[in-house]
Amino acid sequence: MTLTVSNSNGIAIPGDFIGLSFETSIVLPNPNKIAHGKPFYLFNSKNRSLIAIFKNLGIKNLRVGGGTVDAPHRRAPGPADVDQLFDFANAAGIKLIFSFRLLNGNPASAPPIAAYICRRYQPQLDCFAIGNEPDWRSYHRSDPRITNYPSWLADWRTFAAAIRAAAPNARIAGPDTGSDFPVSRAADTDYQGKSWTQRFADDEKNSGIIAAVLQHDYVGQLANGVSATAAIDAMLSQEWDTVEYPALYNHVLAPAASDGLPFRMTESNDRVGGVDGASNAFAAALWALDYMHWWAAHGCAGVDFHNNEWLKTDTVFLDTNGDYRLNPKAYGIKAFDLGSHGNVAAVAISNPKGINLTAYAVRSATDLFVTVINKEHDARARYANVTILPGAEWKGAEILFMTGQPGKKKGITLGNAAIGNDGSWNGSWKLLKPRAGSKWTTRLPASSAAIIRFSS
Repeated sequence: MTLTVSNSNGIAIPGDFIGLSFETSIVLPNPNKIAHGKPFYLFNSKNRSLIAIFKNLGIKNLRVGGGTVDAPHRRAPGPADVDQLFDFANAAGIKLIFSFRLLNGNPASAPPIAAYICRRYQPQLDCFAIGNEPDWRSYHRSDPRITNYPSWLADWRTFAAAIRAAAPNARIAGPDTGSDFPVSRAADTDYQGKSWTQRFADDEKNSGIIAAVLQHDYVGQLANGVSATAAIDAMLSQEWDTVEYPALYNHVLAPAASDGLPFRMTESNDRVGGVDGASNAFAAALWALDYMHWWAAHGCAGVDFHNNEWLKTDTVFLDTNGDYRLNPKAYGIKAFDLGSHGNVAAVAISNPKGINLTAYAVRSATDLFVTVINKEHDARARYANVTILPGAEWKGAEILFMTGQPGKKKGITLGNAAIGNDGSWNGSWKLLKPRAGSKWTTRLPASSAAIIRFSS
């Protein structure tokens, strides 16, 4: 097969594209764990292991929210909790999306914390968000003020106005919509034929306060009853790239982008809760790499993979000894970081044998990165002989491979090296010689990915 790379620059990939999302509850101190004589904070400036993970994987954005931001039995973070969180952000070199409670919330509760954050931690703040997944009907049943989209928007605007009154320069994002309808099996939460996300963008595009439109996406929906084989087949299918992602983009996010607002996926995973042997196996690395590149090529401002205590879909988790561990998804994140700094360049694919393969290109001022993902994975899986036509200006090339078994959690390598549980990596690029003129070829095994770095 042949990949022909356009010589023109497209969309610039934001520097904070790679992100993680965590529940608000994890921001609070853990009373069952003591550190230095005090309850333990997961996010604190002394947590060198977690800081190293963020830095080594290239994570630049942290969204704090999720279902627990609106949980009535959870207390909201106070100044002491905020100090720990933003000190961590400063040490890790990241920006924060910080969420406030909306469900049965008090508009007077958020402004003091918003003002505190803006006064002390403005450099580490990306934006504020208010509430989580308000389009679910369970949300409406829980809060008598919210019965549909118009009543939610009125409530949201009340909270936003209170925050802006206390912190006039604050930027706010929303709506953190839960349903990714019309993706297959997703609940239809549209209001009068349009998604809440699109309606929010339409209604707030001229407000001057919106930092981004926020959407959630669990592509395969629920994990209940799904086998590892079925989950892997879906994650590595052609249909997710050609049907599911375009369905969400065309119905929900392209209309938001047409309003002139950036959009970000603040909760993404393959399935809610995940499937053992798939969501926490090498298939997730291939999926995450493909997913991030697909959305970057469609103008997404960033992806935050969600983490909760402690699920198969997590990127970072604590083992039974309280030590940090990385799921294989971290390999996909690192691979994306290696080949995503610059502007998207279009790739034309000639694929006469119909191999299940995707390819993406990113051009910087000095390099061209081409990422190729061979998602063939069953008993009849095929390797791909790939010819790349990057253009005559590129005189040298190096390549590295990401390899593993789709259903395995170990034995994974990136550039012939494993990634440590602190995110450390010492993999290497290998010289790739041109075959003839400006043609470069490589053999890409089934269930693997390659990044080719061209230089002038």
